Amino acid sequence: MCAMTRAPVRRILGLAVACLILGAPRTLAQNELEKAVERARAAWLDHDVEALVANSDTVRLRLPGVRSASLRPGQAARLLDRYLKPSQERTFALVEVRQLAEDHAYAEVARRYVVRGTDEEREETVFLGFRFLDGRWRLREVNVTP
Repeated sequence: MCAMTRAPVRRILGLAVACLILGAPRTLAQNELEKAVERARAAWLDHDVEALVANSDTVRLRLPGVRSASLRPGQAARLLDRYLKPSQERTFALVEVRQLAEDHAYAEVARRYVVRGTDEEREETVFLGFRFLDGRWRLREVNVTP
């Protein structure tokens, strides 16, 4: 009787271990996504556009007045710098991170800023699109909506 009860216990333990092992890469990727989002958030707050696009191969920009095809990081950094230069960040608060597929995710961020020389606070929603390529999450899109 003892041998019969051990078999189901072994199966259950085996399944539990398999679930943990198979779930580990997804958890690891999720942690890496959170780190990538935080790096992007910090770079935006510092207006460090080179750091923002550093690991990207191409970036699509949708800024007020600018809709680009996929740009190389240097081109994207120049356009982002022009967009951010006249502003001073108040907050750039993460609202939500949503993973749409194994290799595709978006971060929604609430931006509050002032135009330099004024006191009028403005708000925007920024969507940062990420793709998982070559073992890391890379910024692929910046979409700013008023």
